[in-house]
Amino acid sequence: MAKVLLVNGSPRQHGCTDRALVEIRDELVKEGIDAEIFWIGNKPIGGCIACGTCRTKGSCVFEDDAVSEFLKKAVEADAFVFGSPVYYAGCAGNLKAFLDRAFYSGGKALHGKPGAAVTSSRRAGNTSVFDEINKYFTIAQMPIVSSCYWNEVHGSNREQVEQDEEGLYVMRVLARNMAFLLKCIEEGKKAGVTKADVGERKWTNFIR
Repeated sequence: MAKVLLVNGSPRQHGCTDRALVEIRDELVKEGIDAEIFWIGNKPIGGCIACGTCRTKGSCVFEDDAVSEFLKKAVEADAFVFGSPVYYAGCAGNLKAFLDRAFYSGGKALHGKPGAAVTSSRRAGNTSVFDEINKYFTIAQMPIVSSCYWNEVHGSNREQVEQDEEGLYVMRVLARNMAFLLKCIEEGKKAGVTKADVGERKWTNFIR
């Protein structure tokens, strides 16, 4: 059974972002997909310090926080959903640091697997956060799963999100599309379809 790991990047474990992820999780389960919500917590998460340790060690130099815990789970996951509240039209600070380190030090665990971004806000700023998270997927060659609208819910609290009927509908459609893609990937594997051969990468610097 395929598994989706849904990451709650909000400092509030059971707030608006979580409510959106719960809607996705429950719909995935209905579609026969295993799903787990992973909360990054509300303790400070340090950003990448560009030390290069992960290149030689294979893991981040910081080993005792949410990033390392997540990457252990990510190895076994088949797809991901990252959710964030909107702060000043950007990601929550902890999630930004989390994503930087997770994708840089543990990118192999995410590479090529489907991903989706989900945002929550009181009123606006969602689309810039949506774009910010999606950029991590495109550099990791991850198929981006979409819905019938941008993946966002609105409300100042969980109860208000419950009233955003369209937003929750968008979450359910996202879940169904994710389930469909995962099932297609599984059938492809059975038929002998393999990942694309992208050849050897050529690194170039434009300042000489």
